[in-house]
Order: sequence, then structure tokens, then C-alpha cells
Amino acid sequence: MQNLLPEPPATLLPAHEEADAALADAAEQDTDQAYAEVAASFPTHSAAWAALATRAFAAGQVVTAYAYARTGYHRGLDQLRRAGWKGHGPVPWSHRPNRGFLRCLYVLSRAAGEIGEADEAARCAQFLRDCDPAAADALASH
Repeated sequence: MQNLLPEPPATLLPAHEEADAALADAAEQDTDQAYAEVAASFPTHSAAWAALATRAFAAGQVVTAYAYARTGYHRGLDQLRRAGWKGHGPVPWSHRPNRGFLRCLYVLSRAAGEIGEADEAARCAQFLRDCDPAAADALASH
């Protein structure tokens, strides 16, 4: 059966140039402390939490990755709602400011799976795919 209702418009989060510049500086330093300072300075910026979550997951610190990813996920949900998102509809990967939220959702799914939260892992993986299948594909290929 075909859905006759139009899909809601894509939600595009606003850019945060100052936070992105701080993240670029943290990437040059390449330390957990540098990324933590960005998250502390810009706590609503999901990309900072995504960077911390990704680093923690790669280091085998799954519970820490889960906590960072969940924080960034919730901060991202707040931003999406402020941008007009109603709980469904596309959140395109192609729009760079959306990537922090989408990366948090991806790491949250992976970390949840690692700690035995299979339902949450599946829900987050499906939510990521619902936001944008390209995000799920791009993140899985890294």
C-alpha cells in the first residue's frame, strides 16, 4: 500500500562555526582531553559528543562510548525539535551540521549492542536508517 501523505521536509540543523573550529583544533591535537574541552565548551554540539564517543568506542571503552553517544543523541534531538522536526522525517547526512547527531546515533547503536541492549541497538540502527539511509551506509563503511 502506498503512503498518500507527503513526507515531511528534511530537517537541517544550523551550523555552529565556532564549535566546528574548536573540533578542528582538537583533531589536530588528537587527544581525548582536547575533545573533552570542546564538549565542555559547547555542550549542545552533538559533533563534539560524537567525536568523544567514536574515540572511546575505538579504544574499547564501550560504556564510556555509550554515555557520550547518548548525551550527543539527546542534545541532537533537542536541536532537531528546535529546527522543526516532529519526530519523523529525513535528517540528511549530506547536510554537514546533521552529522554529529547521526554519528551519535550510530555509535549509540553499536555500543548498545556491545553491552547487550539488543532492542536499543536495533531501534537506534533503524532510526539512523529512517533519518537517512546514506548516513547508515557511510558510517558502516568506516
